[in-house]
Amino acid sequence: MSLRTEVPVPPALSVRYGRTSAGRAWLSSLPDLTHGRLERWELALDLQTGAFPWHGQGGMVIPVRRKDGSPAALKIAFPHDEAKAERHALSLWGGSGAVRLLESDAGTCAMLLERLDPGCSLQTVPLGEAAVVWGGLMRQLSLVPGDEPVWQEFDQIAGKAEQWSDDLPADWEQQGRPFPRWLLEAALEVCQTRGAVGRRSGRDVLVHTDFHFLNILARPEAAGAAGAGVPDAGVQGAGGKTFVAIDPQPMIGEPEFAVAPLLWNRLADLPRGNPAAGLRQRCLDFSAAAGLDAETARQWAVVREVENALWYAARPGHQGDVARSLWVASTLAGQTLADLPIAHDLPEPGSTKPGEADR
Repeated sequence: MSLRTEVPVPPALSVRYGRTSAGRAWLSSLPDLTHGRLERWELALDLQTGAFPWHGQGGMVIPVRRKDGSPAALKIAFPHDEAKAERHALSLWGGSGAVRLLESDAGTCAMLLERLDPGCSLQTVPLGEAAVVWGGLMRQLSLVPGDEPVWQEFDQIAGKAEQWSDDLPADWEQQGRPFPRWLLEAALEVCQTRGAVGRRSGRDVLVHTDFHFLNILARPEAAGAAGAGVPDAGVQGAGGKTFVAIDPQPMIGEPEFAVAPLLWNRLADLPRGNPAAGLRQRCLDFSAAAGLDAETARQWAVVREVENALWYAARPGHQGDVARSLWVASTLAGQTLADLPIAHDLPEPGSTKPGEADR
């Protein structure tokens, strides 16, 4: 019997998932689950003594080494629909534009991935260069659905819009009408025109729906050989680093749906003199870099941020997140709401109190 390897759970995950019975059950299962994946895939822990694994909002990522000594990352996610679909998307992309999937276990939402550089994302890359990288990756990731059964594993964006048509007005009323009716109507109009019933045109592809700056990481230079034989395995930035996407939250629908997360992140980089114009220009720039329709991207961003605002409004301690979502949604809808903080005073996603949920 091999010596059991204990992996510490990041405190933020313990706080977040300790609030529900399902979350506590998952936390309790992590030691056995982690040990089981390490044994089954013949992995050695590559974590410094006293260090915690990397983590996001939905799971943790443990640096490991494979039997041949090559670096990899063991990702264990809390079981939910997005996590269950992730392995299918990564398999379809095959390392072209996205992190490579090496192994997966459907029953536990565990995956073995190539190890990327967690300290090198698009978050600090100048926006002009970031647009080029993002646009190139977007083109690589936009696969047209085929007839294979795996394509049935993904939800449809147009169907989500139909659902929002019913949910958004109900949530708006339940939350005490937290913003003007006209902004709700702007979001509902998008749902009606771009949903399954009202949509007139557009092409459906596999969409990374959480495609923001922090979800685009560099491949370590030593990993170049691992990409041999993989066409267009990523996009090079100006510094020569090759970037790929992680954490796709995949769906099928219009590729313009993917632009929105770029618009609610890095608000501090907007021009101070006219941040509203800067936000609209960013939508144009990133859309153009990927060959997308900027007007369709703007519309999807409005409804996604209205939905975000209502989600945050239902959760205590997220006033800053509500304000950020409303600033972005109303600005893109053409009339920035009054009485909101200026753009540069709005919090970045994920900067709420430790342990609080974020989108």
